[in-house]
Amino acid sequence: MIELPRYSEGRPWVVHLASIGRMTTAQFWNVCRENPDWRFELSAEGDLAILPPTGGETGARSGRVTAQLIRWADQDGSGVAFDSSTGFELPDGAIRSPDAAWVARAQLAQLTRSQKQKLIPLAPDFVVEIKSPTDSMRVLQAKMREYIANGTRLGWLIDPQERTVYIFRRHTAVRRVNSPATLSGDPVLAGFTLDLRRIWEPNV
Repeated sequence: MIELPRYSEGRPWVVHLASIGRMTTAQFWNVCRENPDWRFELSAEGDLAILPPTGGETGARSGRVTAQLIRWADQDGSGVAFDSSTGFELPDGAIRSPDAAWVARAQLAQLTRSQKQKLIPLAPDFVVEIKSPTDSMRVLQAKMREYIANGTRLGWLIDPQERTVYIFRRHTAVRRVNSPATLSGDPVLAGFTLDLRRIWEPNV
């Protein structure tokens, strides 16, 4: 019997699969379907990450970010917002599930209905990752750089403990913003403003 390590919010259990060959997209999808109570990601190198549940405060923050993004996307109509359970297959082969994401309809129009029903084979135009207390900032920043390298146009890495946001854009140096009350998504998400006041204080 395999004993998993003690639960730690935000710290995935990583399974190295190099010795048996890279898991295919279909195999990864089947693993997800056969284990619906777990969340998984796959690195570009083929390592399988098992993601434990988030804690209450992190979950509340993620929910508030996603809710604001969905409200704006529904009103704007130029794209679709996705929550943290959505898997994206990036061009480099990694399969990621950001805490929140948005994809322009022009990108989605290139996909078949079958592709939209499974892992979405593209990099989102916009992603958000929220750092939990035990997350590694180095790992999260590497993941954000991976999104950008694969075609994401805008990414926000939110660190609630430090009240800091790191803004990632293509062909631009990472920008750090301390204790912002709001963030503008222009020009990628024209007219979208994220209210961070309830993100800093989730009131859980």
